[in-house]
Amino acid sequence: MTEQRKHHRVPLHLAVTCIPPEGEGFEGSVKDISLGGMFVEAERQLPFASSLTLVLTGVAGRELRLPAVVRWSDPHGFGVQFGLVGAYATHAILELVKKSTT
Repeated sequence: MTEQRKHHRVPLHLAVTCIPPEGEGFEGSVKDISLGGMFVEAERQLPFASSLTLVLTGVAGRELRLPAVVRWSDPHGFGVQFGLVGAYATHAILELVKKSTT
């Protein structure tokens, strides 16, 4: 399989709340992250192209809400691509990536 990611992902272990637009939120765990997306380990599966909001708490001292779209899933979780994020969210993601590589 050919790697299609634009940004290299780094390991990360962080709790995340996944909120689909039409449903109740559920908990998961971030297993890796990049500037472009992340893998969420979760018991609940979401279909390809599902939109959701990912909520990370305690990142740079604030709650971080990231719009995302499911790009693939397997029995362990799903990979998402981030939607349009602002400057604060971009900076926070880059800090998470930087801390995970040091």
